[in-house]
Amino acid sequence: MSDLRNQTDEQNTRIPDDEWETIVANVPLVSVDLVIRHKGGVLLGLRENEPARGEWFVPGGTVFKNETLTDAVHRVADEELGVDVSIESRLGTFQHFYDTSEVEGVDSKHYLATAFEVTLDNEHVTMDTQHSQLKVFEPPYEGLHPYVKRYLDALD
Repeated sequence: MSDLRNQTDEQNTRIPDDEWETIVANVPLVSVDLVIRHKGGVLLGLRENEPARGEWFVPGGTVFKNETLTDAVHRVADEELGVDVSIESRLGTFQHFYDTSEVEGVDSKHYLATAFEVTLDNEHVTMDTQHSQLKVFEPPYEGLHPYVKRYLDALD
């Protein structure tokens, strides 16, 4: 998921590390996740950052203040994959609890993630640094992170 700490707001200012630590330590993060239907399966990325480092996971990111969920979906698709997407459906809002965090001194992370089923508007996908690989997974979906499996169950 995109790290809001590295993003900028309308005034083009970065959230200072100590404030980001306070947010992650005390507040659930509102985010969007993209369940990308592609070539008979679902496109997942191998995560390079916490939480869920080393897991095949859907692209996603934190929603900015004053940003709609659908605007966040399009921004995340552009930032993480270099493409736009078409939203097919809203799968619902899911709670994710992690026992890890990228923030030193904070040992957990909590997301309220709204998942969207999407399709790619073109085939020219480029990875960001959060993923080391992209791969299409086809049914039956086995060995995936439990939160990804919940999304895939919601597709049916």
